[in-house]
Amino acid sequence: MKKDKLIKLRILAGFTVVFSLLVCFVDRARIGPKGTSVGFSHINGFFRNIFKFSNALYIITNILGYLAILVCLFFGAIGRLQLFNGKSLKKVDRNVIALGVLYIVVILLYVIFEKAEINFRPVIMPGETAPEASFPSSHTMLALTVFCSAPPVLRKYVKDRQIRKIISIVLYVLAGITVVGRLLSGVHWFTDILASIFISATLLYAFYIALDVIRPKKKIHK
Repeated sequence: MKKDKLIKLRILAGFTVVFSLLVCFVDRARIGPKGTSVGFSHINGFFRNIFKFSNALYIITNILGYLAILVCLFFGAIGRLQLFNGKSLKKVDRNVIALGVLYIVVILLYVIFEKAEINFRPVIMPGETAPEASFPSSHTMLALTVFCSAPPVLRKYVKDRQIRKIISIVLYVLAGITVVGRLLSGVHWFTDILASIFISATLLYAFYIALDVIRPKKKIHK
């Protein structure tokens, strides 16, 4: 089973890499502000003409991004408290450690793509004089990875099943609202959002595999 999951992870990761490369080279045209070029220009231009800039949605999705950061800080505080009390990294919940690794990877990808500047925003943001890097949508990537990775870890810290279920649903809904809101806000190209979904799906699948590996094995009673 684990081998099958690893094969699926490689396929998902490979598809994500190929899609990102295609955005760099396929159908590039200068349709962005100040003549910036964009891959898949026809499909991106189509969605750009539908979803005009919405400052309200931009602000809402930014707030949700800050909320995702608070979730990161929450689990970071748990890990730090466990480390302080246990005086050893071995005493820290391995699920929390896995979350920390996931967060670090997201940060590294954010830095890498900020430097790469594959695409620039379809609009020049208020107060700015030049378009900013937009590929992939960092808010979408952050929301999906943080909100969708938290529920399986909460099992250990929220004992009440009903409350845990409600929290999980809220987190998944917030992730969905961020994705849709970011697209409708008009601050990203359609392929920016798609790439973020693919990247997040790859990271989350790897994270779920990691949880399966570190989960204590059930003893079989004979």
